[in-house]
Amino acid sequence: MIQIRNYIGGELISPISGQYLDNYNPSTGQVYAQIPDSDHHDVQLAVEAADKVRSAWAETSIAKRSEYLMCIADLIEANLDELAMVESIDNGKPLWLAKSVDIPRAVENFRFFATAILHESTESHQTSINTFNYTSASPVGIAGCISPWNLPLYLFTWKIAPALAAGCPVIAKPSEITPMTAFKLSEICIQAGLPAGVLNIVHGLGSKAGDAIIKHKQIPAISFTGGTQTGAYIASQAAPMFKKLSLELGGKNPNIIFADCNFDEMLKTTVASSFSNQGQICLCGSRIFVERPIYEKFRDAFVARVSSMRIGDPLSPDSRLGAVVSQQHMDKVLSYISLAIEEGGKILTGGKRFIPETVEHKNGYYLEPTIIEGLEYNCRTNQEEIFGPVVTIMPFDTAEEAIMMANSTPYGLSATIWTESLSKAHKTAQALHSGIIWINCWLLRDLRTPFGGMKQSGVGREGGFHALNFFREMKNVCIKY
Repeated sequence: MIQIRNYIGGELISPISGQYLDNYNPSTGQVYAQIPDSDHHDVQLAVEAADKVRSAWAETSIAKRSEYLMCIADLIEANLDELAMVESIDNGKPLWLAKSVDIPRAVENFRFFATAILHESTESHQTSINTFNYTSASPVGIAGCISPWNLPLYLFTWKIAPALAAGCPVIAKPSEITPMTAFKLSEICIQAGLPAGVLNIVHGLGSKAGDAIIKHKQIPAISFTGGTQTGAYIASQAAPMFKKLSLELGGKNPNIIFADCNFDEMLKTTVASSFSNQGQICLCGSRIFVERPIYEKFRDAFVARVSSMRIGDPLSPDSRLGAVVSQQHMDKVLSYISLAIEEGGKILTGGKRFIPETVEHKNGYYLEPTIIEGLEYNCRTNQEEIFGPVVTIMPFDTAEEAIMMANSTPYGLSATIWTESLSKAHKTAQALHSGIIWINCWLLRDLRTPFGGMKQSGVGREGGFHALNFFREMKNVCIKY
């Protein structure tokens, strides 16, 4: 039984309470590790450790900060196979996916921000012949970073790296459902010689450890990725304290397929954008709108592709889908499939729990990839985030109709458009209420670009200098001489 420890003040330590939580392997449904059940006492200890080095880290040269981050990136890369294995076991995702996406992206996150700070410049404005203004940036202080379970190390480092690069010490809480790679990152930071207290990782429940982070008076900035309901609660607690907030929340992303698309490329990518990571990516396209002339062709080809996808042991290279993250989440997704049937939907493929043949995995949290048609665009199934291997398909007759249906949800994170018409692509992209638009592709990311959503999909933008500046306070200095 693996026992995870908190990383506070440069050391791996047990929770002050001595209490632990069970950590499950989703592919088997068995407990395989224990994580600290931390509370406000552990968070306070982490804040004290961070506060001790707050000034020193802010004053550390940009070159030296970059060097630390590059060293961490190199160590993550050197341990890619081990980290991918850990991620697959802890999350239920296929090992090949963790190796090709999750861990490499964690490396990229550290390298991107390590190099970005080396190439910054500040603004200056000459107001008159003897007056000019210049802008300076200083770290905001101790940063609170809370990350989700779907892309554990990937999204954990997406927050930590820019905060550290900007000169902020960090109190970070990974999801209690998938804590293992964050624990491994603790060991890597020790090996890299990161100064004690610069990064502190507190494990535990959101209702205890996470709540203590967002309410702590010495933590002026909170970066959170997770559910919209939790984001609303964080905002209600942090806003009266005038904390800086970055909230990357839920999505109900549309995939709009016009008849003039490159059909083969669209079909291949739509399978991926629907079911990658068991549909547990905030950017997955869960509502598919297809122009009527190719609707039946698409439906039949899509069902044929999806129904042949192999489900099973995440460690097998043949598995296209692994297990969803938990029993609770599996039950939630199944409840939405039942709701879809109640609302008049027809299951074209999938719709059930999948039971592997191997005894070891028969209690794992596996779901068949599911395609549903026949639903109204404004029913609950098409309006509420499911976050699993479930998509709906609907025909449309005009671009205006597709845009109306796409914009009908309270979310606005991402959207995908498939068309060979340049004008149609641009016109549709401008009309969609989404923060990220992909045209004839999906999940292609340039880390310099802004990342975030509209409406209930979040507040603020991550990525590039948007992320770095979130962890800074900007100051204008006006000089007359």
